[in-house]
Amino acid sequence: MHMEKRGIRIIIAGGGTGGHLFPAVAIAEEFLERSQMSDVLFIGTERGLEARLLPGLGFALRTITVEGVKGRGPIKMIGGLLKIPRSVAQSVSILREFRPDITLGVGGYASGPAVIAAHFMGIKTAIAEQNALPGFTNRILGRFVDRVFSSFPDRGRWFAAVKTIVTGNPVRKEFAKGIKKSRKRGSTFSILVFGGSQGAGAINRAVVESMRYLEDMKDSLVITHQAGKGDLDEVSKAYRDRGVHAEVHPFITDMASAYGSADLLICRAGATSIAEITASGKASVLIPYPFAVGGHQELNARVLADAGAAEMILEDRLDGKTLAGVIRRLAGSPETIRMMEEESERLGNVKAAAHIVDECMIMLDREPLTGVGGA
Repeated sequence: MHMEKRGIRIIIAGGGTGGHLFPAVAIAEEFLERSQMSDVLFIGTERGLEARLLPGLGFALRTITVEGVKGRGPIKMIGGLLKIPRSVAQSVSILREFRPDITLGVGGYASGPAVIAAHFMGIKTAIAEQNALPGFTNRILGRFVDRVFSSFPDRGRWFAAVKTIVTGNPVRKEFAKGIKKSRKRGSTFSILVFGGSQGAGAINRAVVESMRYLEDMKDSLVITHQAGKGDLDEVSKAYRDRGVHAEVHPFITDMASAYGSADLLICRAGATSIAEITASGKASVLIPYPFAVGGHQELNARVLADAGAAEMILEDRLDGKTLAGVIRRLAGSPETIRMMEEESERLGNVKAAAHIVDECMIMLDREPLTGVGGA
């Protein structure tokens, strides 16, 4: 059936952490880049990263009252369950007001009520799953939605094969367009440290401790460090005490620019970070979060390490001396960094968001959105 070409009204539900939110932003950007007539509304929570980040990016956000129920104590679990009816009712109200063509869940607490409400209201629904091992919410929603957009081949283990499409993990447009490696190798070596949107205590401690063993290099190291709010003061003081030039932030909004000016990244190995690292073609030292469900961060990191795109240090072997040895070796070998960048770029997928938008248009039986203004 042929329909007139026009923008799409889409609700994107979920978030909480950067791992869920940044792919959601990438999808929203792709819709709007294809057609300025498209209209995007996010549904999230007041506590999630979305409440801090989305207004500054120019996206509309409506919040609902919802909490997690899995892996919490009995009292908090009961409290979370009791809030579900209200969050579904709030979602129904938002859906009626906005009248979306499609509702997309991206993981996180808020995606559940919104996607379930949309399903029972007869609105087209889909979910995007970033990890090889799906989260609790998406495992449930996968039974109801029309499509599952998966970053990794699922082979029918968690989702029905007939509705699952492997798209890769979407990256924001500043990453998808590629970060120019214009930085000249010179007398300094630039390191970007981050542990996810909340920071990571183990990485913070190890990087600061590594400076003890890099005393002779401190004048050549330029460090940008997203430490998280909790560790900000302690990490800043540790650098000052060691006379190391470091910019320490609780959170870095323009992460693409931070990537672009770095010779080396030191970070966790979450699916979204991996997608952005490889889309950008950056060299990295990956420190997988040891308590990630199913050990998926170690699996992510191993893919890059085996390809020569990254170094991996498991957290139980992480200390300042070990990390300092890796930093010293890589800082002294520009050729190794260049080879790591090439392998990283080879693993990158910059078309995931475009693939998801194309599939949404097929779901809606619409002509493809092919350019700005729907042209």
